Amino acid sequence: MIAIIATAIACFVVGGILSYVLFRYVLKSKYDSVLKDAETEAEVIKKNKLLEVKEKFLNKKADLEKEVAQRNQKIQQAENKLKQRELVLNQRQEEIQRKKMEAEAVKENLEAQLSIVDKKKEELEHMQRQEIEKLEAISGLSAEEAKERMVESLKEEAKTQAQSYINDIMDDAKLTASKEAKRIVIQSIQRVATETAIENSVTVFHIESDEIKGRIIGREGRNIRALEAATGVEIVVDDTPEAIVLSAFDPVRREIARLALHQLVTDGRIHPARIEEVVAKVRKQVEEEIIEPVNALLSTWASTVCIRNLSALSVR
Repeated sequence: MIAIIATAIACFVVGGILSYVLFRYVLKSKYDSVLKDAETEAEVIKKNKLLEVKEKFLNKKADLEKEVAQRNQKIQQAENKLKQRELVLNQRQEEIQRKKMEAEAVKENLEAQLSIVDKKKEELEHMQRQEIEKLEAISGLSAEEAKERMVESLKEEAKTQAQSYINDIMDDAKLTASKEAKRIVIQSIQRVATETAIENSVTVFHIESDEIKGRIIGREGRNIRALEAATGVEIVVDDTPEAIVLSAFDPVRREIARLALHQLVTDGRIHPARIEEVVAKVRKQVEEEIIEPVNALLSTWASTVCIRNLSALSVR
């Protein structure tokens, strides 16, 4: 019994030891396996981390290289600009230096030319004095006497020019005097014609017999139409015995028509061409009669102006 118990105890102890050894072996194997797996995983993590760190390093390196390249490019551009500015400044400095040298050369040239001009001026003055002395010796006149004669010559020339100017003024005045005189006469007549407008606008032309009326009218009224067109006067031929009425507000036109009718009736040739010729001739005659007093007034005024101008020239 004791042997059995001892055997059982021994078996139990041996079984326990074996179990312990087996458990330890299994545990160690599992530990080794877990450790190996952990080491493998750690190695993988380590590699991944190393790759990640390496990738970040490469990215950082690329960024830094890019930034450095950009900075280098900016520095290079700045250096290029500085070199370009330096080149431009050098060119400007050379240009300024060149212009300065040109200015110096021009200045020297001008000074030389001024010196030559001064010398020429002195020579010219000397020659002028010599010529004046020669002229005085030849002419027997001093410089003051020659100057007085020149002044007299200039006065004569000025008188001639003044007379020519006055003649031009008179010619222009004659050209415009006819219209101006007409205007003055018409204005004067119209100023006093308010109360007697009808009487002042009509002139009666007396004829010897009524047969002349037909000749004045002409075939189909050609003569009277030509006369009215040439004179600007309305010609009234009615039953009034031995009279023809000339109607117009312009007294000068009425007078031209009256004188033209008188010449036509006296001459006996009454047709459109003859009417135009006689009217033109009479108009010229009347205008000359109107202009004559105006021309006399202008002549008096021109003579007065001429005397004043000559007096002023003599005083000068």
